[in-house]
Amino acid sequence: MAKQKPRTLSGFMELLPADQMKFDRMAELLRQSYALYGFAPLDTPIIEASEVLLAKAGGETEKQIYRFHKGDSDLSLRFDLTVPLAKYVALHYAELSFPFRRFQIGKVYRGERAQRGRFREFYQADIDVIGDGKLDIVNEAEIPAVICRTFTALGLERFQIRVNNRKILSGFYAMLGLSDKSGDIMRVVDKLPKIGPDKVRELLTDEVLALTGEQADEILKFISITGSNQTVLSALEEYKGRHELFDAGLDELNTVVKYLGSFGVPQDKFAVDLTIARGLDYYTGTVYETFMLDHPEIGSICSGGRYDNLAEYYTDKQLPGVGISIGLTRLFYVLQEQNYLNSAVTTAPADVLVLPMTEDLSPAIALATGLREAGIRTQLYTEQKKFKQKMSYADKLGVPYILLLGEDEITQGKASLKDMATGEQALLTAQEAAERILSGLATARSAPPIREPEASGP
Repeated sequence: MAKQKPRTLSGFMELLPADQMKFDRMAELLRQSYALYGFAPLDTPIIEASEVLLAKAGGETEKQIYRFHKGDSDLSLRFDLTVPLAKYVALHYAELSFPFRRFQIGKVYRGERAQRGRFREFYQADIDVIGDGKLDIVNEAEIPAVICRTFTALGLERFQIRVNNRKILSGFYAMLGLSDKSGDIMRVVDKLPKIGPDKVRELLTDEVLALTGEQADEILKFISITGSNQTVLSALEEYKGRHELFDAGLDELNTVVKYLGSFGVPQDKFAVDLTIARGLDYYTGTVYETFMLDHPEIGSICSGGRYDNLAEYYTDKQLPGVGISIGLTRLFYVLQEQNYLNSAVTTAPADVLVLPMTEDLSPAIALATGLREAGIRTQLYTEQKKFKQKMSYADKLGVPYILLLGEDEITQGKASLKDMATGEQALLTAQEAAERILSGLATARSAPPIREPEASGP
């Protein structure tokens, strides 16, 4: 019978064990950071009824959905974590306490063209705060604090959270008499970092949007307001009093910036940026984009914002919210490609490999059991191989320690502990060995998964 050649579908990522350990370490730190702010873990089904999942979908989104039939059921794979959240909150409204704060790390599926750094199956890591009728603006200031703590915990240092408010943009376009085109204009302006001002102006004045050259110039002048956060906010004050929506957005932005410092976000980690619009009309207030300062070409690694009604397609209740999403699979791919993954992170499946050198395995089994009870990941190697092959196995896995247990060691009530990094070997009791292993692992266990490459040149 002919063998089927094994292959992985394009757009789906499979990692070798060492890289999977690094990926899982990143996910673990995200969970820990989110939990510090009182977000509850949530998991929703990967498969939903198509009518529920696609209630608000359309256009390109609907074309990218993985949809199939099983018997009489019309089913789809979730394409993000927000729509399932909306369904969940509407369904369990009476059982939840508001504001409802949840985090979710899970796979989503999009049938788009697979390309470098873009996947069809990928993990998203989301947080959202959902209010019942109202949601205080302070929540919008807390979100950047979560972003900052999360990326700092991961080991990333040179990043910046850029903040804006959609009401400011909508109000500004209303001043120009362009309210009916504001959504389309924002989608064009959102492309500014990728295509530059000349191309943005061209798109604004082409036959689709048909803005006048004067209007396009006024927009480019407005979004080019830069400088310190206070400089930008002061410049925006000059537009105040000309439109109610603009004024409301500016007040909100001032409040967010005011509280960011109280939440512990350093000044160099966030910036008011009027080009940030988020292409989706979904967002109605504060919006965020997070960038790696040394790799702006990568684009945003964390984005989100405020929305007025999460579950409008499922319930009449007003459920405003604010949230962010990290494309975890894409972020991992980018960090790996740019050599940001920390080689000091332990990637071995075990901390110690116990090698019994006697026919009776009882002492080795007891030793391994005791080490596990001490919180040490322990593998017992029982294959009948030559000693050199056993050592080669340990070396290939990257196991940091080996415990050799022969007749002499058993007679003395000890074991020989070998440090694979230094080659040093010592005869120790089980307790002494456990203490030395735990001490040696302390640094590796606390190492962040990201270590930024040292800058080259002077």
